[in-house]
Amino acid sequence: MLTPQWLDELRSRVTLSGVVMRTTKLTRAGREWKACCPFHNEKTPSFTVNDEKGFYHCFGCGAHGDVIRWMTDQRGLSFMDAVKELAAEAGMEVPRADPREARAAEQRAGLHDVMAAAQAWFEDSLRSAEGEKARAYLQARGFNQRTIERFGFGYAPDSRTALRRALSQFDDALLIEAGLRIKVDDKEPYDRFRDRLMLPIHDARGRVIAFGGRILDNTKKDAPKYLNSPDTPLFDKGRTLYNLHRAGPVSRKSGRIVVVEGYMDVIALAAAGIEDAVAPMGTALTERQIELLWRLSDKPVLCFDGDAAGKRAAMRAAARALPMLIPGHSLRFVTLPAGMDPDDLVKARGSQAMESLLAEPASLLDTLWEHERAAAPLASPEDKAGLKARVLEHVEAIQNTDIRALYRRDLLDRFSAFAFPKREASPRDRPFRGASRAAVAGASDRLRRAAGVNPRDGLAQAVLDGLARHPDQIPRHAEALLSLAPAEPRLARAIDALLDRADGLEGGARHTISAPGIQTPPPDNAMFSFLVEGTDPQVAREELAEAVALLVERPALDAAIAAATARFDIDPDGAFAEQQRLRQRKLEIELRLGHMARKRAAQEEPGPAMGHKAAATGEARANGQETG
Repeated sequence: MLTPQWLDELRSRVTLSGVVMRTTKLTRAGREWKACCPFHNEKTPSFTVNDEKGFYHCFGCGAHGDVIRWMTDQRGLSFMDAVKELAAEAGMEVPRADPREARAAEQRAGLHDVMAAAQAWFEDSLRSAEGEKARAYLQARGFNQRTIERFGFGYAPDSRTALRRALSQFDDALLIEAGLRIKVDDKEPYDRFRDRLMLPIHDARGRVIAFGGRILDNTKKDAPKYLNSPDTPLFDKGRTLYNLHRAGPVSRKSGRIVVVEGYMDVIALAAAGIEDAVAPMGTALTERQIELLWRLSDKPVLCFDGDAAGKRAAMRAAARALPMLIPGHSLRFVTLPAGMDPDDLVKARGSQAMESLLAEPASLLDTLWEHERAAAPLASPEDKAGLKARVLEHVEAIQNTDIRALYRRDLLDRFSAFAFPKREASPRDRPFRGASRAAVAGASDRLRRAAGVNPRDGLAQAVLDGLARHPDQIPRHAEALLSLAPAEPRLARAIDALLDRADGLEGGARHTISAPGIQTPPPDNAMFSFLVEGTDPQVAREELAEAVALLVERPALDAAIAAATARFDIDPDGAFAEQQRLRQRKLEIELRLGHMARKRAAQEEPGPAMGHKAAATGEARANGQETG
């Protein structure tokens, strides 16, 4: 018996690039090898071989696999022949077959014979007099004879024993195990599919492994519209995609794989010339099915109906994919017009209308955001907070740390733009008009109370006081402040108050940025020149802009350091280097704040001894330290 452990040992003993180079010319590219893909025609190399990870991958056609897959797909060997050849090369002895496994293989071979015989009988029944109703249905759907024969349509007569009589050469127990007959307790077994239009379901090698049947008598309200075979030794619906054996080769040429809701949608698209479509087996897309899709395309396109059920199916697929996301692999989504399935759209507007939709799919991230925005009303702050909680819940499901950090950043940016929309601002440096000196003088105190800022955080408090003192600068920094709010929730109220205050300062008499009579800032913030009476207006503007930039950069650096730290397990060297770079930048910010403090102290020129003390005090306060 070939255990997973034995196969892993075989793969580790054989160098993949050495095997590939026997038939394909490879060129070294860093730690990998590159070549023009042997699975499709191309002029620019997009085929890579990675010996460390033990797989090959083509970014053009999606071909992907290990050394055994190379032998079967490129050399055309059977699995066992490939294993035997590689084992001889690696000096390994192939384990003898387990008798139980041999019996299971023999049993599966018998089931394949049963399914092939059943398929032939269903096709014959469709052509018989009994199949007239099924033929009329296919004609009404617009399927021509080529499509009917290509997809193997058949008919199961309305009888509990017709299949048993037709396949009398097989034991009843084998028919039951194949899922064609049903046995309940001690009752007489009966045929599973009765009075249904039949479709064969194939494995990747094109062998019939199951069936799907559509009801033809719509008056039978208690019967399911579609009925699939149960799971059997041949068929696992969670690991099977309908039409994969046909769509796979087409997908490698088109670079695309399309997933629709049902097998009738697949057939309708194929009849319209769109032949790279597959469908799950009447259930939500599973993790295993997503892995199958990623073998064909890095970003499969999921196409669902525009009704509520279609949107739920899209979100179920998205939820399944999030924990599995890896660099370069995702899902894309197309939503059909409301009330239409692929067949309806193609018939009403032609295949080009479908192709146009498939050419512009939405990303997984876009789909998550739009779904959650539409999931509930967003009229109150509580509603908006609920939106933020929902999108972050999706983010936390992502296992890859880099992708999780990027999703978090993008979704929070979208949330900030939605929850804190950009306000109309005056031209960049135009002073505000009409504010009374008393109103401006009290703004700093109100902002301090609104924010509840720790008085030890000198930079944050200085920026708030500086913008209150120089309100003409608020529009210039509004976008930066809005981006800061999600990262520094404790400042969000103060930032909102600043923007509201700015709106109320327009019109009336003009004030310069250093208008006299403005309340003197607290002593612990006097180290910033933009807070001091008499500072040159241009100097104050520039220093205030730098202080805002440093304040916005600090939480972003903290988040980036945390993300780098989280990557230590998978990329220790890269994570350490990134962490050190970020920490160096953080140190540069603190040194710059100290320089600003020393510059301010030097402007006061209190004398040598006092000057050194003022500079030291200013630097400590800029770093959020107490001084005595």
